[in-house]
Amino acid sequence: MKKAKLNKLIEAICQELEPTEEQKQAAESHYNAVGKWLSDSQSPFLDGASVYAQGSIALGTIIKPIGKQEYDVDLVCRCPAFPACSTPAELKNLVGARLKENAVYRNMLEEKSRCWRLNYAGEFHMDCTPSIRDPAHASNGELIPDKPLKIWKPTNPKGYRDWFEKMAAIDFKIKTFPDFSISKMQADVEPFPNLTKVTGVLRRTIQIIKRHRDIYFEDENADLAPISIIITTLAARSYEFYALREHATEFDLLTTTVSSMNRFIEPNSENGKTPWRIPNPTDSDENFAERWNQDERLATAYFDWQKRLAGDLKALETAEGPDSIYKNTSKAFGYKVAARILPLSDKDSMEVWLRKRNAQLRRKSS
Repeated sequence: MKKAKLNKLIEAICQELEPTEEQKQAAESHYNAVGKWLSDSQSPFLDGASVYAQGSIALGTIIKPIGKQEYDVDLVCRCPAFPACSTPAELKNLVGARLKENAVYRNMLEEKSRCWRLNYAGEFHMDCTPSIRDPAHASNGELIPDKPLKIWKPTNPKGYRDWFEKMAAIDFKIKTFPDFSISKMQADVEPFPNLTKVTGVLRRTIQIIKRHRDIYFEDENADLAPISIIITTLAARSYEFYALREHATEFDLLTTTVSSMNRFIEPNSENGKTPWRIPNPTDSDENFAERWNQDERLATAYFDWQKRLAGDLKALETAEGPDSIYKNTSKAFGYKVAARILPLSDKDSMEVWLRKRNAQLRRKSS
């Protein structure tokens, strides 16, 4: 498959994965309402509380979920007036109690280990994580409660967001070639290089990686899927390292970024074991791979998936003919996305392929 078409294909997939304007407006409206409710509390311990977005919605890497999953809209409720000598459980209960005071939120509320989740049925879920300032770290360092461990955990969402913006703003080097005409795959699909800085190659790369993860683990154990912060951090580290090297096309930069992600995982030998480390680039005390060291299946699942991701991108690169492109796109990123952005040259063969895949999914769920 020609690289120029691959650039267009990646852009078309990413555009298809983004929330609609209506969904974005609904998420923003609910976010503002929850933030106002928390900040309007009369509790002296919530005085001056600040609410801000974190995660994929703040980084601009959000994608549509698969099946019955819902969009993640994550926010932090920072509580500067909360006494530092109090316990993590007291902070978590304080924010939970405030949310329960609202009759609507009370029926949507679900407690998680480090946050309170509001479930907007059929739309998205909003995770509200309480935090306080981390006195051991300057700038934006924060502490959040961990219920199972009954301890404070360090984090730095604002610092991470600023770091990611710097990574995404890195200019990349693409070889220049004489101009030539490109046959259209779909009308009015903009070439990959013409993305605005708000999106950019790094964000598109992360969206593609996350979509592949969702498709891969739809057929595997979903509980073992690598969390988005791991994907985002490793991809950004890899992109930072390779973006300034010359590449033939943006797709080549994408595949290099993906194939080199594992270089930025830090294994450290301790007592005959190998605890994994993927440190928060803005707070080395926070290890995004913490759960890998508690459940070895998570690391194994990550490496198996990352190998498949690199292989699927290579297969897409070497695909020839519309039907082969369609099948490889469907395998890697989902047949619904492929059906919306690609023409189908051989409907009979594709229908057979889809029937086989659906039969496999039914057998697995039975």
